[in-house]
Amino acid sequence: MSRFMPDRFTIMLVCAVILASFLPIYGQPAYWFGIATDIAIGLLFFLHGARLSREVVVGGLLHWRLHLTILATTFVIFPLLGLAIGFLPESILPAPLYAGILFLCVLPSTVQSSIAFTSMANGNVPAAIVSASGSNLFGMFLTPLLASLVMSTTGEGGGVSADAIEKIALQLLAPFVIGQLLQPFIGNWIRARKKLLAPVDRGGILMVVYLAFSTAVIEGIWRTFSVTDIAAVIVTDMVLLAVVMVITMYGSRLLGFSKEDEIAITFCGSKKSLASGVPMANAIFAGQSSAIGAIVLPIMLFHQIQLMVCAVLAQKYAQRKVKVEDKATAAA
Repeated sequence: MSRFMPDRFTIMLVCAVILASFLPIYGQPAYWFGIATDIAIGLLFFLHGARLSREVVVGGLLHWRLHLTILATTFVIFPLLGLAIGFLPESILPAPLYAGILFLCVLPSTVQSSIAFTSMANGNVPAAIVSASGSNLFGMFLTPLLASLVMSTTGEGGGVSADAIEKIALQLLAPFVIGQLLQPFIGNWIRARKKLLAPVDRGGILMVVYLAFSTAVIEGIWRTFSVTDIAAVIVTDMVLLAVVMVITMYGSRLLGFSKEDEIAITFCGSKKSLASGVPMANAIFAGQSSAIGAIVLPIMLFHQIQLMVCAVLAQKYAQRKVKVEDKATAAA
């Protein structure tokens, strides 16, 4: 039953939303808290860049078919499914929450959990490291461009401004590049202190969520959406994840990938990054304070759903491999 329970970070996210609901930050404190949040997010992406080993990147780039398959799932299939969800009537899925679903669909894959689940399921871990990391790097360019395209096409969000793209480049891409340049000098030190630096990763996201929901609460988010609306988002997230996992699992088999590659494609291709998504939403929708809470909510819900589903699936993959090995041993 523990695999179905929320992880510690998800509980902390819920607490941040509850705190913002009852004690939202606003005025001058919110201004300074926003500056601190920007610094924390910049540090988060600096650490991402500093952790990524170049040897891993060079070694993994040889498996280009796998990486293209995962990128196509993340940045083509997901957005197309997001557009298809737009056929739901607004009485079922309100427009602001649908904008959040659309934004979710153009986000890059996760890094840590994609790699962890691929490893747990005995998949191709080096390929997962390269694909998940590459997805986040490409996402800094593709996410704002795709968000502008799909949201302007559907009339949700009004597109992405040049200022938003500039903010993403300065706040997310520049620290990542600096971290990657310094990686030969500090990479081993940072990788050896993963637990020590974990609060930086999670703390920055919690700060963004608290600030975003504080603004949303002041703008009346909980008066705007009902329990039924939230339930609609949860069901939509679940169906979206199920469809993508079926596509990645059976599609990789049709394309002739090995079982190890199938596992990497399934876990990297079906994930969406909360760590990248929340800061990007904060940058892209900075001028739409009332929209950020509705944009972030589907991402937070999808985050927990994907963790629970992938935990079960990873165990199924691992158990299946044990059975295959046992049969081979018995036959020998």
